[in-house]
Amino acid sequence: MIRIIIAEDQGMLLGALGSLLDLEEDMEVIGKAKNGEEAVNLVHENSPDICIMDIEMPMKSGLEAAEELKDHPCKVIILTTFARSGYFERAQKAGVRGYLLKDSPSEDLANSIRTIMDGQRVFAPELVDMAYGDENPLTEREKQVIQLMADGKNTKEISKQLYITPGTVRNYISVILDKLEVGNRIEAISRFKEKGWFK
Repeated sequence: MIRIIIAEDQGMLLGALGSLLDLEEDMEVIGKAKNGEEAVNLVHENSPDICIMDIEMPMKSGLEAAEELKDHPCKVIILTTFARSGYFERAQKAGVRGYLLKDSPSEDLANSIRTIMDGQRVFAPELVDMAYGDENPLTEREKQVIQLMADGKNTKEISKQLYITPGTVRNYISVILDKLEVGNRIEAISRFKEKGWFK
């Protein structure tokens, strides 16, 4: 019997997923969590074979929870609406065994779980295409600058925090806008967020 924990902050979806998987003869849902924090605790308490996680959840995201469970024998599957290359990249680094999209047919989930139990990985095909054609173009320093911009810092505050001159910060910002093909800081932040590149 494949023992499963599901983490999903939308109650109705959590119930539906649990019921669907319980219908499978070789699967049993042994726990349900409403956030990443609960999911990590349930995995440590019950040692399931599989933990299915949404990404955007309160307290701790599915990716943070997956990173925390990286060395645990439980196999993590991300099940999300977000086909974002940055999320996918981070999920792979966290060692997740599956990354599936919520709009896939429900039988795909059960089949994917069996495939993962056989030692393979399962990733939604559209993510694989996207990940290879969509690398984050920013350097480490440019990522630091855009992160501080997203935190609401102005040029002066960024220069102080990174020990560089305001002129250098302005240069970085114009390179960032150029690389992300946007016209201003707000568009840059939202493009970066859209891609799932914020850590």
